[in-house]
Amino acid sequence: MFNFIKRKLHYLQLDKANSQKTSQTNSPGLAKDQLLSSDLVNNIKTLQFIFGQSNDIIYRSLKIGQEWGKTAVLIFIDGMTDKSIINENIIKPLTYDIQMLHFASAKSDSDVETIKTNLISVGEVKEIKTIGEAVTDCLEGNSILLINGYAQGLSICTKGWESRGIQEPKTEAVVRGPREGFTESLRSNTVLLRRKIMNSNLTFETLKLGELSQTSICIAYIKSLVMPGLIDELKSRLEKIEIDAILESGYIEEFIEDAPFSPFATIANSEKPDVVAAKILEGRAAVLVDGTPFVLTVPMLFIESFQSAEDYYSRPYYVSIVRILRFLSYLITILAPAIYVSLSSFHQSLLPTALLLTMAQAQEATPFPSFVEAFGMGIVFEILREAGIRLPRPVGQAISIVGALVIGDAAVSAGLIGAPMVIVVAITAISSFVIPPQADSGAILRFYLLLLAGVLGAFGILFGLISILIHLSTLRSFGVPYFSPLTPLTPRNMKDSFIRLPWWSLTTRPAGIGQKDEKRIDNNLRPKPPQ
Repeated sequence: MFNFIKRKLHYLQLDKANSQKTSQTNSPGLAKDQLLSSDLVNNIKTLQFIFGQSNDIIYRSLKIGQEWGKTAVLIFIDGMTDKSIINENIIKPLTYDIQMLHFASAKSDSDVETIKTNLISVGEVKEIKTIGEAVTDCLEGNSILLINGYAQGLSICTKGWESRGIQEPKTEAVVRGPREGFTESLRSNTVLLRRKIMNSNLTFETLKLGELSQTSICIAYIKSLVMPGLIDELKSRLEKIEIDAILESGYIEEFIEDAPFSPFATIANSEKPDVVAAKILEGRAAVLVDGTPFVLTVPMLFIESFQSAEDYYSRPYYVSIVRILRFLSYLITILAPAIYVSLSSFHQSLLPTALLLTMAQAQEATPFPSFVEAFGMGIVFEILREAGIRLPRPVGQAISIVGALVIGDAAVSAGLIGAPMVIVVAITAISSFVIPPQADSGAILRFYLLLLAGVLGAFGILFGLISILIHLSTLRSFGVPYFSPLTPLTPRNMKDSFIRLPWWSLTTRPAGIGQKDEKRIDNNLRPKPPQ
């Protein structure tokens, strides 16, 4: 009986919710797909109902021409439009231009087209016929011109809001190379890419995501180079996203990645136009989001995290050494605490006698086992790093440096941890800063291997490394093996993996990515002395 009543109440609630949704959809103010009316008053009332009482929506009434005398209204959002364009290129020509004297009749529908072609001196003007088009274009920063007696209007591009200028990105600093970075303006970012790649095959496709935010998303690629099927797959994943708002590219990243439960990111991001342009030239696609300087690129390989833009602007010999150091630093940051715990707790016989005595002496004065010390110091390090990032830069640097020195020295002096453990944690922390793209995965793997080392010693570390390698080998990024060129082994791609060979030897694009046009550099470009 109670279950029957519960089900009935549930059905009534659902029916009430559906009826409310239907009534809202059928409301004249929310029917954005309805056509514009020839009655200007009705159009204004509908738009005012949709926009509500927002005081930033400006309704500028005017009469077009002295002889024609048609009433009209110009609708725009204060702060999102360039008022000088509105005043000089729209209002002034419509109200004072001498050409308006030639309009003797207001009966012809061609007058709207005449205004569009002869009077509005703005680069982008289009005709609109529905309420939805008027609302969408107005929210994008355009101005909407509606004229009494006509069932169509004009959408005039007058975008002109304040935005941050092009600056050097702080997350990807370089010694040599371009210093310009993406901004929060989508159009500025596409211009930066267009300047890098002046090719007619460079294509930008735009779509809207976010039911409430209606954020502009742009897909950039080169038609003659992009992987077959990549754009269709990317569009399919993007179009499946149903969310209220997209405020940053990180929203999209979590919806379109191949392995959402993996600690490794399978979608790359960058703030530098030269980095994104280089990846597009290899056959990848970029996703630009309005409102953020971070651009996504797909597909991504694990090896990309250890490559820097500066690697391709400097000579290859020192670059190759630095790249090997990056791989070594990554191994140190995930393995150093685990190896220390394994040697001090399970495999003391592998240590030299002098070092073993030093470590035993330091461990004897501490009340906790080495695993607890390493785990606790790892958490303290993550806290200090987070504090240094979130605080203002001058204060954050002081906190991270002074905090680490004071806490480390006080902990050793109080006998809570040993001095060797402080050295291990310090080396781990410094090494983690070498590879920022893998900082989050490095922290997770560090604790994972530390836990295994505390339970099984070296066998636990070996088991952890094997499981990580198996996981990396099974990952895909838009169908491309994530651990390429190691699995599957691709000798051609090894020229730009652990080391970088000279540019004249990188004759082909990465296998599996640049499938349409593999040739990148002409052969026989190796420099030779004159004969």
